[in-house]
Amino acid sequence: MAVSAQPMVLPAYGRGSVADILPSIGAQLGLPGVDNVLGLPDGDRWVVLLIDGLGEDLLAGAADAAPFLTQVRAEQGRAITAGTPSTTVTSITSLGTGVPSGQHGMVGYSFRINAGSRSARAPEQILNALTWNTTMTGAELQPLPTWFERIEAAGLAASIVTPARFRGTGLTESGLRGARFVGINDEADVELFLHSVVAAATGPEKGVVYAYERALDHIGHSAGVKSQEWLTVLSEIDQRTARLRAELPDDVHLVITADHGMLDIPGRNFVLMEHEPSLMAGLQSHAGEGRFRHLYTDEPAALAARWADHLGDHAWVRTRDEAFDEGWFGPRDERVANRFGDVLIAMRTDWAVMTTTLPRELDIIGMHGSLTPVEMNVPLIVAR
Repeated sequence: MAVSAQPMVLPAYGRGSVADILPSIGAQLGLPGVDNVLGLPDGDRWVVLLIDGLGEDLLAGAADAAPFLTQVRAEQGRAITAGTPSTTVTSITSLGTGVPSGQHGMVGYSFRINAGSRSARAPEQILNALTWNTTMTGAELQPLPTWFERIEAAGLAASIVTPARFRGTGLTESGLRGARFVGINDEADVELFLHSVVAAATGPEKGVVYAYERALDHIGHSAGVKSQEWLTVLSEIDQRTARLRAELPDDVHLVITADHGMLDIPGRNFVLMEHEPSLMAGLQSHAGEGRFRHLYTDEPAALAARWADHLGDHAWVRTRDEAFDEGWFGPRDERVANRFGDVLIAMRTDWAVMTTTLPRELDIIGMHGSLTPVEMNVPLIVAR
């Protein structure tokens, strides 16, 4: 297998990551105990627009499709990092709570919860954080306060504008609770989306509006980030974002960011774990996604050695302790540490580790989750 290995980008927790956005805004709103580590401008009305899947490298390579975003990026923008893993569940929770995954414990698309539990209500299982296949609530699984709760407690306003079907979901309650929920029933209704964001941002109270745009991530997974379909969707989002900036009052700062980047996995650049007996030996269960796998085992050192030998330069293979020591997940909270795999597999080439137990994933083209630059670096743009 030809290898074109990428360098590792560690999350810039506390200096320039998605987790630092709301604390920096909170500092500008006068909330105590936080610093404006991102150097945001003075202001007391904010809209944070998260464009799912818009990596920094992807935006830099698509200037013709995104002239507005490209211009404001050049005028008032920089790169920050996602957290690890570089995936939506983790980044949205980091944005909402202001802390890394090692503290909030929402550690990927899927992961183990309640390790060793004998409780019928909260058994040990692999949680899918999008379908939420558990009876636990989002607040039970992720009890740390969100910045929306803090902002509301300070007498300011916090709203989220997002598809209506996300109301009350486990992920929403884990990372975004405390905000006034504004649901958009028809995601294609651009006028309603823009009106809702502007209305929320121009109420009587000062504060923050979080708005979520998911179409780019969706088309990236199905068609790939090198497709014309992806460029078309990016162009539509660029036009919507330009309209949003034009319709917001001048005293509202529009912060544009993303939760992760994405890359295409060409052909069938898959390692199917079930087809490799040496990779399955000693493996009790697994979770995550193709670019970042959590492996659960009683023999982490031996399993990590076998996977590292098999994958070579295609992946960074670490035990949980090694990954924490390197700074992948920020400070370690033992309450949630065993949600991370005993062994972590983070891909560094355009390959993915796939499983036959999730056959629908085998059709995905665009992927993310690992620590390569295209997956980790995201834009931070302040459009004024």
